[in-house]
Amino acid sequence: MGKIVFFEDRNFQGQCYECSSDCPDLHSYFERCNSIRVESGCWVLYERPNYVGYQYILSPGEYPDQQRWKSFNESITSCRSINNIYGTSWKIRFYDEPDFGGQMEEWAEDCPSVPEAFKFRDFYSCEVTAGAWALYEQPNFTGQQHFLECGKYHNYVDWGAVSPGVGSFRRITEF
Repeated sequence: MGKIVFFEDRNFQGQCYECSSDCPDLHSYFERCNSIRVESGCWVLYERPNYVGYQYILSPGEYPDQQRWKSFNESITSCRSINNIYGTSWKIRFYDEPDFGGQMEEWAEDCPSVPEAFKFRDFYSCEVTAGAWALYEQPNFTGQQHFLECGKYHNYVDWGAVSPGVGSFRRITEF
């Protein structure tokens, strides 16, 4: 189990809230979030309650302002501890059609540029068979993030995306 501390102001100032488990609604603990300290574990933070909205995946470390975790605003209202980060294997399969149809590519390593590495750039479905993964909208692990854990994702909307385009992806590990 991990531990994360949220601060209302930049540079770890103001009211703070310490969390060590999943929380579907953080709004009652603080009004805004402008800095974060991840003491242990990896976490996925959500812009809206009940694990909805923009996602931000954080590893242990200090994030003194929103730019450090690439936030669009000071709204963090739910969080989940990420499991499956301590294993020794990661595996993900991508398909260029919904419901696991069409061409398939299987990966076990990080991919900084989907356009350079894949025959297809649009991922319509995928299956995570080992580990936890972060998908990014742009190459080099930038842009909107999407958290995927073990399971089947029949369509890109299942992982929270609004389009099938993926620019890069990486394994989520505690480093």
